[in-house]
Amino acid sequence: MSRALSFVVFFSILTALSGLTHYYFWVRLVRDMSLPEGWARGLVWVVVAFGLLIPLSLLAMVTLGRASAGPLLSFAYIWMGVCLLMLLSLGFGDLGRGLLHLAQRFFQESAPADPERRVLAARMFGAGAAVATTGLALVATRMGLGPVAIKRLNVSLSRLPQAFDGLRVVQLSDVHVGPNIGKDFVERIVRQVNELKPDLVAITGDLVDGTVSDLAGDVAPLAELRAKHGVFFVTGNHDFYSGADSWCAHLRTLNISVLRNQHVTLKEGEHCLDIAGVDDYSSSSHPEGPAGDVKQACAGRDPSRELILLAHQPRHIRAAEEHQIGLQLSGHTHGGQMWPWNYLVRLGQPLVSGLAQFGKTWLYVSNGTGYWGPPMRLGAPAEITEITLRAEALS
Repeated sequence: MSRALSFVVFFSILTALSGLTHYYFWVRLVRDMSLPEGWARGLVWVVVAFGLLIPLSLLAMVTLGRASAGPLLSFAYIWMGVCLLMLLSLGFGDLGRGLLHLAQRFFQESAPADPERRVLAARMFGAGAAVATTGLALVATRMGLGPVAIKRLNVSLSRLPQAFDGLRVVQLSDVHVGPNIGKDFVERIVRQVNELKPDLVAITGDLVDGTVSDLAGDVAPLAELRAKHGVFFVTGNHDFYSGADSWCAHLRTLNISVLRNQHVTLKEGEHCLDIAGVDDYSSSSHPEGPAGDVKQACAGRDPSRELILLAHQPRHIRAAEEHQIGLQLSGHTHGGQMWPWNYLVRLGQPLVSGLAQFGKTWLYVSNGTGYWGPPMRLGAPAEITEITLRAEALS
């Protein structure tokens, strides 16, 4: 399927979903509430306008570019988050009403419907949903725009030399510098990382949402990252949307090592530890591929040495397990970013958030450092992750 046809299909699906969602809003918040004619007519136009906002902002981004469409995109992203929260509020409300209706029918004899009572119930339901949505939006926005927490964990690796015991890896992931995240945010996380005095910094993809020409100034503070063994970057799917080759070349000028299906060796005296990185799992669908290839990234290395793999998507874990990799660091999922999206993400990824072991390979999936789309998080706080590696004690 050509990229143009893919866009048309995606745009059509997005428009249909937005239309259905906003029709549901109209039914529950306008029609069922039997508002005065003037109010109802005005709200119809408001619902239509907001229903068109999300697909039109996408069209503006494609035709005018991210920079020109930036203000519209920012507003559309906020509304996207509010839509999800409104769907949750109305959906759970409808579920509760449905259960109550069934209970009444089961325990009571049916009575003639009272139109005034039905309208009053609809208005109370609509008002309750609006209040719930507002509260959730405030909480989610505060979590999305608030300080990024430091999350700390220890991981024991069987082949890690004692010389590397206590090595601290600080992971950044899914920063999404772009329309809503700029230089101030990048400067803040760079300060936080440097205060940790890490041995190694790993940036596991989706750093940007925009071109080098648009965002070079915003990512410039990354040049100030300091780590004993260096700063490493692997591509994510959004980096490919933004021009992966150009970004990889630019990041190298900021003293960031880019790993594209390759590995490097860290040394402490005579002891060694390998760090490998792969391109995004879906990169083969972009002109600037190739696909992320764990086998190629491991080629030529000593298999007796411990290896840490940087891979944007958790889905690389099966190949990591096959190649006896000790630890894979990933992102991509945002931890779901806004509940209950995490349950849908789980359908396509082996792990949504946190640490788990697959065979003898550990996988850690970060919630991400920034956010994508709405500046909101609900149930999945942003993080800068400090991972301390431990050598397993000899028996």
